[in-house]
Amino acid sequence: MKLGLSLAAAAAVTFAVAGGQAFAQNAAEKKDYTPQVGQAGKDVVWVPTPEALVEQMLRMARVTNKDFVMDLGSGDGRTVIMANQKFGARAQGIEYNPEMVELSKRNAEKAGVADKVQFIKADLFETDFSRATVITMYLLPGINLKLRPKILDLRPGTRVVSHAFNMEDWEPDQTATVEGRDAYLWIVPAKVQGNWTLTVPAGSGEETWQIALKQTFQKLSGTARLGDKSFDLADARMRGADVRFTFTDGNGTKREFTGRAQGDRLEGTTKAQGGATVKWAAVRGGKPG
Repeated sequence: MKLGLSLAAAAAVTFAVAGGQAFAQNAAEKKDYTPQVGQAGKDVVWVPTPEALVEQMLRMARVTNKDFVMDLGSGDGRTVIMANQKFGARAQGIEYNPEMVELSKRNAEKAGVADKVQFIKADLFETDFSRATVITMYLLPGINLKLRPKILDLRPGTRVVSHAFNMEDWEPDQTATVEGRDAYLWIVPAKVQGNWTLTVPAGSGEETWQIALKQTFQKLSGTARLGDKSFDLADARMRGADVRFTFTDGNGTKREFTGRAQGDRLEGTTKAQGGATVKWAAVRGGKPG
């Protein structure tokens, strides 16, 4: 019995030592994991964005410490880390490869920001972006287009920056080139298409205009109608929730309107014919109260 127990104990010790060595080896392998440029991922291959372009993208988006940045396909974590280190933003990386997620966490620890950033193993198409004020990405044209409807449903004013690939007919609000590489910025526009009733002070009373807006992303077109007279809008566009448009009325006076969208209401300022700045308001489908 004692011999049997000794043999069993020895076997257990040998197994434990072997298991510990295997665990240590696996841990070391994970710690030493080095991604290879061009390695396959779920939707894209991994090619890192140069640090100089990462910084330019974050500057294009005007990232500050008030922002929450989400990097889609965060790779080795460089964009998320820089967003916090240089701009003070809260930041989160979404990455499908679990080894890249662990690498990103180690890189964040080395950078001293592990407690200020987050990396999550997740599918882009199943991720909630609604908390983001800034989205960064280096994906593929087809992926950008699949994500586009989801992005357009985000809060107006959300900034989106992409390395290399655009959004086809959604034209960027700004472009930049660093070291021969392109970056594109879009600002999610408020949805203002429809018929609006606009009132503006005029003399001792007010004018009521019917504004018909058509919208293609941030670009607007349409007409302004007063009674039986209609005038085409010009220079009409959105920048986030900010709206502007002009038209020339029946007296030949150019009318310039700037304002901000809040759901089914627009509010802003314009200059009256006497030159004074006055407030205007519009509601979708009805008369401002």
